Amino acid sequence: MMIEVNPEVRPDESLDTFYRGRILVLQRKNGFRFSIDAPLLADFIQTKDSDEILEIGTGCGIISLLLSIKPFKHIVALEVQPGLADLARRNVMLNNLEGRITIIQKDFRCYHPYHKFDIIFSNPPYIRKNSGFLSPSEEKNIAKHELLCSLEEILTWTRTWLKETGRAYFIFPHSRRQEFEDELGKQGLKLKTQRLVYPRENEQPNFFLAECAFSAEETRVIPPLVLFGPDGRYTQEAEEIFAGRQKR
Repeated sequence: MMIEVNPEVRPDESLDTFYRGRILVLQRKNGFRFSIDAPLLADFIQTKDSDEILEIGTGCGIISLLLSIKPFKHIVALEVQPGLADLARRNVMLNNLEGRITIIQKDFRCYHPYHKFDIIFSNPPYIRKNSGFLSPSEEKNIAKHELLCSLEEILTWTRTWLKETGRAYFIFPHSRRQEFEDELGKQGLKLKTQRLVYPRENEQPNFFLAECAFSAEETRVIPPLVLFGPDGRYTQEAEEIFAGRQKR
């Protein structure tokens, strides 16, 4: 069935530019809006020309859009919420990426691909079910809280769809790091590469970035990323990430 897509900006949306104007992104003014974690994960993911990639929970499509400056064969991006899936399709069209990124509106637990993937990535809901405060916006709640999925389910399906030689990438709150690593072990996956993200030096990390695989002799630890300097401005590396650097 053909889905009609109109990329024009609607009254309840904003049109933002990223990577110094290379990427255009429509977002809802009062719905779920992505945060700093999206470009951090996009920067962390390493790709090559032949990669078939799956994103679990694309939202407005932001991470897949940001990845488009890197080499890959194709991305399938899943989104359970119809409104966000429509927004993601329009963002793909707005950036002329129809041949590289396909948006599918579906609960990932009901998705049955015909092949496995070289890369799977996700910026999953961070807040455990029955904890935290819910928003009046259902769209925000589903994106931020584990209402429709859990960490266990995301890692279970990642294990199921990932090639034996594949890699999976995630960003997650540092406060849940041990829980993430425990669940990773239950699924037979190993932490291949990790990086901590600090708001400022001498503060506690708020995120960690994880590259996972079925085999890894030891975990490679990348020096931490510090977002803000003593002057309150982004550090040089953070600025490079937000500008869309293509190599580390």
